[in-house]
Amino acid sequence: MSKISVIGAGAVGSATAYALLIQEVTNHVVLYDVATEKVEAEVLDLAHGTLYTGASRITGGSDIQETAGSDLVIITAGAKQKPGQSRLDLAGTNTAILQNLMPQLLNLSPEAIFILVTNPCDVLATVAQRLSGLPPARVFASGTVLDSARLRWLLAERLGVASASVHAYIIGEHGDSEFALWSQARVGPIPLADWRLADGSRLSAEDFEQIALEVKNAAYRVIQGKGATNYAIGLSAAKIASAILSDSNEILPVSSVLSGYHGISGIALSVPTIVNRSGAVRPLDLAMTAAEQAKLKNSADAITANLVSLGYSLN
Repeated sequence: MSKISVIGAGAVGSATAYALLIQEVTNHVVLYDVATEKVEAEVLDLAHGTLYTGASRITGGSDIQETAGSDLVIITAGAKQKPGQSRLDLAGTNTAILQNLMPQLLNLSPEAIFILVTNPCDVLATVAQRLSGLPPARVFASGTVLDSARLRWLLAERLGVASASVHAYIIGEHGDSEFALWSQARVGPIPLADWRLADGSRLSAEDFEQIALEVKNAAYRVIQGKGATNYAIGLSAAKIASAILSDSNEILPVSSVLSGYHGISGIALSVPTIVNRSGAVRPLDLAMTAAEQAKLKNSADAITANLVSLGYSLN
């Protein structure tokens, strides 16, 4: 028996609740939002389909008490990203929302693991960890789990293989300074740089640059066309939740507050991390090229600057 509360019944929160139900990640999903009419309608719509979701059930509303005793709390509440906005542009508004929510949620579910999906998720994961005093393993962000899925899908399409056979990660900020860890990318057992295309050629430097750029701009393209990204991030959040509740020890690029990681401490960034029932338990120490280390530092600097602008010190 487990209980997951999803905070925020907007496009992302509702998609997350739907993904949790249809994948039977938990037997009880709670959807909470301050907008009573909206959240009650979403809960009703989802509940009408639970005949087809196994043992899963959904409840919820605008009473935060309904989240009490959760095993996982997935936070999606906040202002959504508009066309032309970066994720960091949302920091002030969404930090204020988190500062109000986090103490209440922690009081109601003191043993829960907290997953931040709201953007800028790296900034908010850092803030949430400080507000809560929880170990970084128990309060972290979805990070670049979605970005890495986008990368693997693009590579699979280009290379003509299943995306499950592509092992590649986007790391750093979930945002404009993110980057592909090309030096560690594999297709099956073969280094990506050595992979031969159907015509016998290899991917060029320009190919790598274009693919990474397409991943970085993917959200902007979706937002421009439909106003929000929701399905893929909902599935990504459900994937993380499943890894936790199934105690799978899966390696996922979530964003947790780092300590002495390639010289970075006190801020959350995405790196491949072992995820199990205790949370994001072990960020993996990766071999990186000098260029990749510089890009990771650039991501750290971007998050640090955003935190400082919000009045947070790293000391």
